[in-house]
Amino acid sequence: MNAKVEAYGVPSVERPKIKATKQLDLTGDSGRQIVKSETKLAMRTHQKTFKKLADM
Repeated sequence: MNAKVEAYGVPSVERPKIKATKQLDLTGDSGRQIVKSETKLAMRTHQKTFKKLADM
């Protein structure tokens, strides 16, 4: 990748690796709300897929 970028005259830069530090807590009312909203989004986004799976 660096050679491809440098071919266009853009210098490559080493970036620090950042590790995730936050833990997602799904317990309690706020966690329940997160799960519900993500489920609704998945159902709306993949409606045809779930319909096909239900009819199998």
